[in-house]
Amino acid sequence: MNALPADYHMHTPLCKHAEGAPVAYARQALELGLPEIGFSDHSPLPRYHDDWRMLNEEFPRYVSWVEEARQQVPELPIRLGLEVDYFVNGLDWIAELGGRAPWDYLIGSVHYLGDWAMDDPSQVHRFRGRPVEEIWERYWLLFGQAARTGLFDIMAHPDLVKKFGHRPVGDLRRYYEPAIQAVVDAGVAIEINTAGLFKEVAEMYPAREFLEMASLAQVPLVISSDAHAPEHVGREFAAAADLARDCGFSRLCRFHERKRRQVPF
Repeated sequence: MNALPADYHMHTPLCKHAEGAPVAYARQALELGLPEIGFSDHSPLPRYHDDWRMLNEEFPRYVSWVEEARQQVPELPIRLGLEVDYFVNGLDWIAELGGRAPWDYLIGSVHYLGDWAMDDPSQVHRFRGRPVEEIWERYWLLFGQAARTGLFDIMAHPDLVKKFGHRPVGDLRRYYEPAIQAVVDAGVAIEINTAGLFKEVAEMYPAREFLEMASLAQVPLVISSDAHAPEHVGREFAAAADLARDCGFSRLCRFHERKRRQVPF
């Protein structure tokens, strides 16, 4: 048994805010002793929407880059994934993306509240003048809807809405409980995402209390770096594994050809 997690949330320069070829990420993972990895860059959208994702015409290059990494680092299992933004009116597009390649998994994420990319530093000013309770209600509603579509294998950074430190007062379980029920009903995994440690909130996604509740509900789990550079691969995985164990998890997921299995760690 390899005690280290697989790292399934990694990006490429095609998203316009990452650096390093996939083969460099793979070599870093091999040096760290990770059992396997997967790439999940930001998916294209049917029309121009923002400047932090691959363009539709770049999609074939993404698939070929991952295949190149597989050929150059054959001793490491390398999975093909995609991080796909959930939009209420975007289900047909998500389904179309799901048929474009022989995916090992698809990661669902909520970055947009309507036209607002609420985790974009250039748009952080839009938190001002809005009750944080309303923002959280909107975010978690969309998170639950995304999980219930059945189009995703993993839900990314579950409480991303806290990125800049905005939280409602009081017991946050009122937001967590419906979200966890949604992932349970859909049979979707969640991730511990260590990238939050390096953002303004300075803690992993999701919060410990969310993880404790998810563990009790037997939600499947992965641990991810959300790497945007080769040196980010596997970042703070020991701390994330300790957190997972403290919250009651004893197994982590592996994915291949959109089939999930669980391994002890």
